[in-house]
Amino acid sequence: MRVRRSPGTRRAVAARTPRGVRIALACVPGLAAVVGLVLCADGIGHGRAVPPHPVAARPVTLHTAVRPHIVPRSAWLDPLTRHAQPPPRYDDKVVAVFVHHTDSPNGYACADAPRIIRYLYAGQTGARDWDDIGYNFLVDRCGTVYEGRAGGVDRPVTGAHTQGFNHRTAGIAAIGTFTAGAEVPSAMTRAIAAVAAWKLGLADVDPRATARLVSSNSLSRYASGTTARLPALAGHKDGYMTSCPGAALYLELPFVREEAARLQGR
Repeated sequence: MRVRRSPGTRRAVAARTPRGVRIALACVPGLAAVVGLVLCADGIGHGRAVPPHPVAARPVTLHTAVRPHIVPRSAWLDPLTRHAQPPPRYDDKVVAVFVHHTDSPNGYACADAPRIIRYLYAGQTGARDWDDIGYNFLVDRCGTVYEGRAGGVDRPVTGAHTQGFNHRTAGIAAIGTFTAGAEVPSAMTRAIAAVAAWKLGLADVDPRATARLVSSNSLSRYASGTTARLPALAGHKDGYMTSCPGAALYLELPFVREEAARLQGR
């Protein structure tokens, strides 16, 4: 027996059915048309796609490291040695670190490190006529880290340690002379790695990577204005014609890079 729908029922069903489906169903007789309407009512054949649920952005992981203990300038710079100097200069961030040695005797007692740094300061600001000590940090043979150049250890202070590449870099000086055959104390290399990991981590720089640095002085290995690709943790000799930081310490830099990367959690 064929079921007849009233005109009102047919109009109501048609109003709830998408136009494209109504056209297709017009060609499907009887029960098949009823099944088609049920499928449409269940969501199959909807013309509009269901919008996907918003996916939260994954947080960016910054590879930072713990700031090591740093002895302040006041521990080595006394009023008799200190002289007037201009305000410190700053860059936007530190993207590379240069390792140096001070070319001074190695057989010192670690308690004498403040006195040695004071002599370095007096020599650089006296005979060399610099406005301050050039290195941002100094490390003694026992692994103690000292603040060098003024301006705040947490800030990207522009140093005076690597001809042509003082901008966006930090200078770390190992107190002593580390030419070929010299013993480089483990405490010293680990302390250098800790400082480098922390400073480079502030800009999320991998100590094992390379950095793009623009030379500011043709007395460096690169003409002024040249963009150089240098290790993010480099030796002084990578940017300037010198043997610094000495062959023995330079050979330790691969370990220092790996240790700094480990401290950053890489």
